Amino acid sequence: MKLADNKATLSFSNGTPSMELPVYQGNIGPDVIDIRKLYGQTGMFTYDPGFLSTASCQSAITYIDGDKGELLYRGYPIEQLATQCDFLETCHLLLYGDLPDAQKKTDFTKRVTMHTMVNEQMQFFLRGFRRDAHPMAVLTGLVGALSAFYHDSTDINNPEHREIAAIRLIAKMPTLVAMAYKYGVGQPYMYPRNDLSYAGNFLRMMFGTPCEDYQVNPVLERALDRIFILHADHEQNASTSTVRLCGSSGTNPFAAIAAGVACLWGPAHGGANEAALNMLGDIQKNGGVEKIGEFIKQAKDKNSGVKLMGFGHRVYKNYDPRAKLMQETCKEVLQEMGLENDPLFKLAMALEKIALEDDYFVQRKLYPNVDFYSGIVQRAIGIPVNLFTGIFSLARTVGWIAQLNEMISDPEYKIGRPRQLFTGSPPPPRP
Repeated sequence: MKLADNKATLSFSNGTPSMELPVYQGNIGPDVIDIRKLYGQTGMFTYDPGFLSTASCQSAITYIDGDKGELLYRGYPIEQLATQCDFLETCHLLLYGDLPDAQKKTDFTKRVTMHTMVNEQMQFFLRGFRRDAHPMAVLTGLVGALSAFYHDSTDINNPEHREIAAIRLIAKMPTLVAMAYKYGVGQPYMYPRNDLSYAGNFLRMMFGTPCEDYQVNPVLERALDRIFILHADHEQNASTSTVRLCGSSGTNPFAAIAAGVACLWGPAHGGANEAALNMLGDIQKNGGVEKIGEFIKQAKDKNSGVKLMGFGHRVYKNYDPRAKLMQETCKEVLQEMGLENDPLFKLAMALEKIALEDDYFVQRKLYPNVDFYSGIVQRAIGIPVNLFTGIFSLARTVGWIAQLNEMISDPEYKIGRPRQLFTGSPPPPRP
């Protein structure tokens, strides 16, 4: 980062001397005011619930322009990556800063492929869970447990440990997600296959059985690969900030990623696609397309308790670029599966059309986001609703690792320590 030409002057109306604060410029995006010396000079903190106006770090990984509806991974537009690259190429880009050439891609793919198996004792660990446990509860435990199996890569301050932990996490997450699913449905675990692609291998571990050979459908394989790319990173969101905060204490990479999985489980974050699909299901049960007008009316009424899920975003104030790509993927998958007349997809399209033309939503810039379509795509592929966030975790793991490694390598990084505005009781007066 570089100093801006101007400085910020902070003045007070109570006679406290004013102070100058440095202003820094990023390569693109808003400038930031450096307040690190604020407390030392004034005895005051800033107050920013949810950190909505606070830059917690400097990062060169992902950039979002919410007003333009733009998402860049290492400078590459998401549209380019989703249509011209596969997920492991995107992983290489996020981790190392460049898209791999043919040789680098081969080497990186081989490294990941050689680490897809998990310790056999993981199966015994799984048996401690109830069969009806939520897959995210299981996954949180499994990811955290990796640190108990791989002692040789738990030092977050050792670059070699971070490197092998990164490869292991990216490689093993599909295996763990598939194991959590198979455990819940009572089917045998499927070992990974080294001759399949990352997404193809995951499909086979999810839906294959020992009874017969599983043939990977290339349309579903590409759709899943695109889902992974679109969810690979998204700047300093809640789960990424959790991973950074957790990692800032020096804890091992597996524990930091498990913290990210736990954060992502929340319905306001990773569970949004599940909520969007449930919303469509409720509309369908209550009359379908014919009742959309009535639903929209309720969604506008703040007292109704009805929410329009899958629209709007904390950052995007324009059409989520990932949503356009996911809509295309949705059409491809439904056509491949013979579900073009799928009532939920027809309902989604009708709901989108009405919402985009309604002044209430247009004025509030409530455009469809990626969650609006991703749930329909995953449902068509055969992924159960309660595993949607597990798929999200699998995809986001590479972004979490890239952000964690970047933080550890930053000479300015410190253990995270937010401050507070205390509103409790003061100490009682001394007698």
